[in-house]
Amino acid sequence: MPAGLPAKMRDDTAFVIVDVQTDFCPGGALAVADGDAVVPVINRLAPLFRTVILTQDWHPAGHASFATSHAGAAPFSTIAMPYGPQVLWPDHCVQGTPGAGFHPGLETDRARFVVRKGTDPAIDSYSAFFENDHTTPTGLAGALSDLGIRHVVMAGLATDFCVRWSAVDGRRVGLAVTLVEDACRAIDLDGSLDAALREMHAAGVTLTDSTALAASGAA
Repeated sequence: MPAGLPAKMRDDTAFVIVDVQTDFCPGGALAVADGDAVVPVINRLAPLFRTVILTQDWHPAGHASFATSHAGAAPFSTIAMPYGPQVLWPDHCVQGTPGAGFHPGLETDRARFVVRKGTDPAIDSYSAFFENDHTTPTGLAGALSDLGIRHVVMAGLATDFCVRWSAVDGRRVGLAVTLVEDACRAIDLDGSLDAALREMHAAGVTLTDSTALAASGAA
């Protein structure tokens, strides 16, 4: 741990790295433009935190959120599911496949644990805290409470989907949330990035960049 870090960074702040997986990076099944650019930024920030947590999309084959699971459906179209609107994605992050693995350049050894989400074949899970019914917990909130975490700093993929929902739900469960914008990249589907930024601002998420975060020690 670098010397001189404030007690808050050491004790009650966690770094949550969202879905930096091969399928979300260039060449992957659901590639986010420039997605691999987050890796060196995240690797520079991770040593500043005692508690580092990784999230991982981990879908069973034939997941209900895949366009291939719905006859005639096109990828990136939207259908109604019992829990609300659902974007239909290309098959991605299928359990045990190389695409579901973390980006090979991501340094994962510091992680305290990994939250796997989207494992229920009938419901998607963007958020690190809840499945897309906004009710079923992943267990992350309880784990953070047990660790005495009151503030999460978030980075990863994609800004307008899994990062957005994780940040907003972090506020919902009572955490302070800071988003490191240059450590994230977006899909930006039909204006989803602007909508995400508005929603996070309204929820009280703090936006910063990696330089300001490290300089201020405000993690």
